[in-house]
Amino acid sequence: MAVGHVHLKVSNLDRSVDWYRRVLGLDLTARYGDQAAFMSAGGYHHHLGLNTWHSRDGSPPPPRTTGLYHFALLFPTRKALAVAVDRVLRAGVDLDGVADHGVSEAIYLHDPDHNGIELYWDRPRDEWQFTPEGEIVMLTEPLDLGALLALAHGDD
Repeated sequence: MAVGHVHLKVSNLDRSVDWYRRVLGLDLTARYGDQAAFMSAGGYHHHLGLNTWHSRDGSPPPPRTTGLYHFALLFPTRKALAVAVDRVLRAGVDLDGVADHGVSEAIYLHDPDHNGIELYWDRPRDEWQFTPEGEIVMLTEPLDLGALLALAHGDD
């Protein structure tokens, strides 16, 4: 099994389409008037759906309620992640956090409707650690954001 796509309720379709294009570099693949849009990376039909069917001009859910915590976008390499994070920061978007999870490096942010987003890359599997019972060891340690961003500018 693989996750095919994520579909989000947004309050303003034009604003969200612009944000996901400009900040995350997604392409618009299809649009249904002012009600729904589908976006992707790399020519797939859609990784992300956006709609206003039940949310036009709505507000984000209040804190401490159930719902989507975040969705994650996996980048193929650390450099690809660095380029994406650099684009996010150049767009003036604040980060919610950064973390080294041992198996991956992750950057957290949110879109204009406060949907949580994780941008990450996985370390090679042979670098992962496992418990004696075979469970993956995952951590939440500080991430050197400066070192990551240096890759976006060609500094190795």
